[in-house]
Amino acid sequence: MARIQGRVQETFPPLVVDLDGTLLRSDLLMETAMAFVRSKPLKVFSVFGWLFNGKAALKEGLALETEIDVSVLPYDPQIIEMIHAEKATGRLIVLATASHVSLAERIAEHLQLFDLVLASNAQRNLSGNNKRDLLVAHYGEGGFDYIGNSKDDLPIWKVSRQAYVVNPDSGVESRVVAMTQVEPTIRTNTASLRDWRKAMRMHQWLKNALIFVPLLASHRLAQFELMRDGIFAFLCFGLCASSVYVLNDLLDLGDDRHHKSKCNRPFASGRLSIKAGLILVPTLLITAFGSALLLLPWQFSAVMAAYYGLTLAYSLKLKRLMAWDVIVLAMLYTARIIAGVAAFNLTLTFWILAFSMFIFLSLAMVKRYAELRDARAREVNTLARGRGYYPGDLDMIASLGASSGYLAVMVLALYIQDANTTSLYVTPHVIWLACPLLLFWVTRVWMLTHRGQMNEDPVVFAIRDRTSQLIGAVFLLMFWIAA
Repeated sequence: MARIQGRVQETFPPLVVDLDGTLLRSDLLMETAMAFVRSKPLKVFSVFGWLFNGKAALKEGLALETEIDVSVLPYDPQIIEMIHAEKATGRLIVLATASHVSLAERIAEHLQLFDLVLASNAQRNLSGNNKRDLLVAHYGEGGFDYIGNSKDDLPIWKVSRQAYVVNPDSGVESRVVAMTQVEPTIRTNTASLRDWRKAMRMHQWLKNALIFVPLLASHRLAQFELMRDGIFAFLCFGLCASSVYVLNDLLDLGDDRHHKSKCNRPFASGRLSIKAGLILVPTLLITAFGSALLLLPWQFSAVMAAYYGLTLAYSLKLKRLMAWDVIVLAMLYTARIIAGVAAFNLTLTFWILAFSMFIFLSLAMVKRYAELRDARAREVNTLARGRGYYPGDLDMIASLGASSGYLAVMVLALYIQDANTTSLYVTPHVIWLACPLLLFWVTRVWMLTHRGQMNEDPVVFAIRDRTSQLIGAVFLLMFWIAA
């Protein structure tokens, strides 16, 4: 973008605005890196080749190889409002960023706030001293005001007339105050404990209660040692799953920002930085596997590793493939039950495996149906973003999903007739009463989904829903009476 035509008579010197971490609650280098890993995972080693040629080459390579929708990036509304106010006075507004020029110009075109764009290209990384030298060449020392946030901005603040500090990195604010005149620090983006809990999806840990299903089925819940191991397994699996959730959010930034509710997730909204997420992912993973190897049988860690690998494949590719996505989701739910078998050193039965696959396939399709129903309500007829389905697939998904749920009921009925079942229960025929309960629950879940009342993960819904809780309690009561 070039200078505007004609020369504006300015009362104040130009206002120079940094992009990453200042105007934008994110970092475009990180944004493009995550987009590249998601869209081209097999070419990830190209990054090292670009980096070998310097940071400027890395930024250009990532910018040109990825598609970033600048219209949904997490801009800071307070900074935009401030720039609007300064621009209204006739002041020259300059975007000076270390991000690649192709992205910077698209952002300037989208926001329509800037008279000049200065950015990195293949030969020059416009950061720190390089940015300082270019701004001094344009406006001279003390000839501009500068808005920034990081230690890389310190050399620029030193030669600016006025410093504006926005959401500063640790230790930056005190160093700026010591070197130049500073406006009151602007704080608009402080992460809370709730943001961290939300990023880790702590409420999704409820799913890990499936680890106790094998213990319940084997009638050994009263054994203290096994319950203790179950609690350890629950916590380890929760940390592992949280690592997956954070990584998935980092890979899905673009899709989440186009979603009506997912756009408010901590990473998509910019309340938590991508860098913090990249630190959190291995920290949670190491803690999970370290604790599991120390406290539980190695088979549990093996199942958890398989779960992590399958989830990674799901995040990178499988979630966008029709049918494979719901089958993998059912497998991920079932993996929790298999992990429980490994943690308790029990035998995996055919009945548990078959029942869990059918019931969780049904619930996975509930999740897809709810997403597509929302898309159809918004009159979207194209392929769902990040999925392999069209809104027109709703009827087929409902048919397949409900059928899968009813097959789970049939597996339960066949389980009652199994010879091994009669050895576990005094009156196994009582379990037949559980079948109509399960039929009612599956039917109710699908009817609520059809009516647009399924607004969360169906497994979490089942755990929180009062009717589901009552049905679950009576369901377990049938088995207790039978035993």
